[in-house]
Amino acid sequence: MLHSEPIAALATAPGIGAIAVIRVSGDDVIAITNRFFRGKDLTQQPSHTAHFGTLRNHDDTIIDEVLATVFRAPRSFTKEDVVEISCHGSEFIVRQVLQRLVAEGVRLARPGEFTQRAFLNGQFDGAG
Repeated sequence: MLHSEPIAALATAPGIGAIAVIRVSGDDVIAITNRFFRGKDLTQQPSHTAHFGTLRNHDDTIIDEVLATVFRAPRSFTKEDVVEISCHGSEFIVRQVLQRLVAEGVRLARPGEFTQRAFLNGQFDGAG
């Protein structure tokens, strides 16, 4: 399995729904998300579990109330650690969450990069 720098992207259509899902995948993404998530300690949660909490700015103001779903490698689409953040679908909120992730060292994913990682990590070749 390849280990990769953390990436993030909006996984749902922008501006369409009441809820948006932001997918984060790669090295240390559970710990990275946990730095600004207030609720259960995500680093201590098992795979395939969802947790209610808030995401916070550097000054501890609330960005949004969210559900953070933890998927531990290799039991995720990319076969890497993944966190899916379900937040309100407002473009402002989505932008704030993505900016906070970038401030924590996550880069924005290129189109198709999650699928590329899944393929490179053996998700589609029968090896996984």
